[in-house]
Amino acid sequence: MSDANFTDTVPQNNLQTVESEQKLVSSLRSQAIVNIRNSLRLGQQQMADWKSGKLAVSAVPGAGKSTGMAAAAAIAIARQYELNANSLRNTRRQLVVVTFTRSAAANIKVKIREYLRDKLSLPQTGFVVQTLHGLALNIASRHPDLSGLQLDEVTLVTANQSHRLLRNAVEKWIAYHPGQYIRLLEGLNFDGEETEKLRRQSVLRTEVLPDLATTVIHEAKSSGLSPEDLREYSKYTNDEYKILNVAAGLYEQYQELMRSRDFIDYDDMILAALRVLNDPYARRIEQNQVFAVFEDEAQDSSPLQTKLLEILATDSGKENNNTKPDQINLIRVGDPNQAINSTFTPADPIYFREFCEECDGIERLATMNRAGRSTPIVIQAANFMLNWVNSLYVRGKGKAEITPQFPVPFRQQMICTVEPNDPQPNANPPHIGRGLELYTPRDIHHSVELMQQRILELFADDPSNTSAAVLVRENRQGRWLAEALTPICKQHQITLYDAGERDRHSHVPAEILSLLQFCDRPHSPDYLKASLEVMVKRQLIPTQDLNALAAQPEDFLYPTALAAPQPEAVQRAARLCRSLLKAKLELPLYQLISFIALALNYDQAELATADKLSDRVNLQIAGSSSMGSMLGVLSEVVGSERFEAVETEDVEARYTRGGQLTIITMHKAKGLDWDYVFIPFLHENLIPGKFWVPPQSQFLGSFTLSEVARAQIRVALHHGKENIPTISEAWEQAKYLKIAEEYRLLYVAMTRAKRMLWMSAARKAPFTWSKPDNLQEQNPCPVFPALKRQFPESVVDLA
Repeated sequence: MSDANFTDTVPQNNLQTVESEQKLVSSLRSQAIVNIRNSLRLGQQQMADWKSGKLAVSAVPGAGKSTGMAAAAAIAIARQYELNANSLRNTRRQLVVVTFTRSAAANIKVKIREYLRDKLSLPQTGFVVQTLHGLALNIASRHPDLSGLQLDEVTLVTANQSHRLLRNAVEKWIAYHPGQYIRLLEGLNFDGEETEKLRRQSVLRTEVLPDLATTVIHEAKSSGLSPEDLREYSKYTNDEYKILNVAAGLYEQYQELMRSRDFIDYDDMILAALRVLNDPYARRIEQNQVFAVFEDEAQDSSPLQTKLLEILATDSGKENNNTKPDQINLIRVGDPNQAINSTFTPADPIYFREFCEECDGIERLATMNRAGRSTPIVIQAANFMLNWVNSLYVRGKGKAEITPQFPVPFRQQMICTVEPNDPQPNANPPHIGRGLELYTPRDIHHSVELMQQRILELFADDPSNTSAAVLVRENRQGRWLAEALTPICKQHQITLYDAGERDRHSHVPAEILSLLQFCDRPHSPDYLKASLEVMVKRQLIPTQDLNALAAQPEDFLYPTALAAPQPEAVQRAARLCRSLLKAKLELPLYQLISFIALALNYDQAELATADKLSDRVNLQIAGSSSMGSMLGVLSEVVGSERFEAVETEDVEARYTRGGQLTIITMHKAKGLDWDYVFIPFLHENLIPGKFWVPPQSQFLGSFTLSEVARAQIRVALHHGKENIPTISEAWEQAKYLKIAEEYRLLYVAMTRAKRMLWMSAARKAPFTWSKPDNLQEQNPCPVFPALKRQFPESVVDLA
């Protein structure tokens, strides 16, 4: 039978039926898209209406950014399915959603899947949600020849300034640049006295130069700058220390050491991905897998991260031989008023502001200014605070007049309450008490008494459905508060969660190091006691007198027949210790960490963290595998790195559980909310704070090298190298950046509250929280008296 005859045998009405069914499905899906869109607020609808090109979304706190982005993502995926169905070629492009943290990625992934499954009846595919660094690493790993990264050969490190890498880089720089080092050593008013010389050498080697290296390397690498670029910048400065030249040398030595040891840091991931995308063929491969990029928390992106996303989001039209100019399909969502990372990362709100201005010029700026999170008086307080801070600079009463180098701290964007028919349940909830409560206690102990009283009142009626948090500026405040609040919380069965203590760093490396040190030297009383303390903490053995057990390790571990019988608790501890020693003898070295993790009864997340640690250690000691080298790597991780634990998907839920009082820093609270928020200790020395030059390094001048270098680099990037400021000008700009960011941090803290915001500034407080008992008169944060004047009905009379 011929092909023509075979084709004729297919009934025409069957083809028409298939076509009509496809049209019906398309119509139903179009109606579902309309229904999703109608359930959104105006700003969210502008995201849902996006089809191509750039779109900037400036969203206030509580406006529903993640909900809007998830809905817009699901609609964009549905449209792409439709496009693929109607196209002769199935391009299988996907949407890339980028978020700032892994927990945020998990959260938005769940929401997109719900929209696709429940609202659109579509497969839960066609998209990927990643952090920026995860996205970069995936691109780099797919093209190892171009990226220069062989993932099975490199080790990721997150070095702090005490890391051996930085210390070695400093020592190598000193050896190669003795003249510049001597000039730093001389500083100001040096008379050559030997004791003072030794003191200055110690300060430079262990504090000043490592701090300069840490700050500048991260700032420069994240901006795509090489050591040669910094040397070029240095030609436009006239400071006698040649700070940028010194920084370039430190950067160069650091890079050489990283390469020699096959180490990479997070910035190297971004740079590796960009090396891949600089290749035309690889770039086309990556771009042809993506139909658009959606970015959340865009105010926290660095220049290189933004460049990476824009390249990936570019539709060159080459796949279909299209002659249209390149189009960037990119939605960036953020809030420049919540930019709180720029003083310790290269992120700068100026980049997202510029993107908003660019999109505004082509009428592609959406504003999400309606928020349903907070009760109206909390919104009023936050808006007042924003206007009041900006007015300092408008009137010229701040630290600097408004200039390109000194913009106002906040974008002039007010939070509005939602419309009466808003879809969010319980939007702008009624306030509890006064809604905003302002206290001026006698001292910090009086602050605790007032908080305890208010906490008990709030948890009295329905404790299991009550969420509350105390937001602090420093972890040291949190530790002190946790100790002060623990008795009252235990008495009234309120769960107290100290996020700083739990999350300051992963406990897994330190615990495993303690047990491995014991396995290596079981006769050491110190190591035995440290391992027993871990077992007690993990509730593997009962609490007992560990000093008595550790005093005679051999008698404890292997008692003779003549020894007095051991109590059951001691026998249990000894058996566990002997099992560790037996494992050391019988297991291969690379399995020891995993065995110890199981022995400590780690949960799923802790086991995953231990596996991550084991992979890292075994990779690093490959070729010289020994207990000594393993302990050396672990000691470095514990002492000099920020080892990140593997997070579970509900990582944020543990901070906001009902029936729980959470103590958490203002930085970590971003993106979260509670019914009741307490912000104590609002003092001027912390918010906005002051730039403080440590006394031991004041021989260099009334500034720090690291902050001057950071400010000079940022001016060169934003305004050109010809405008690099002098040391004094750079120091003033660094102070401005700190003050502006501290006020934004307070704004973030205030907008976490849903039904009540409790704020206080005690008359007496510590000058430094490392000595909390040393109380003295402290000025309140300048915003606090202004709030009291603006909201007199919220001032609580303590008489």
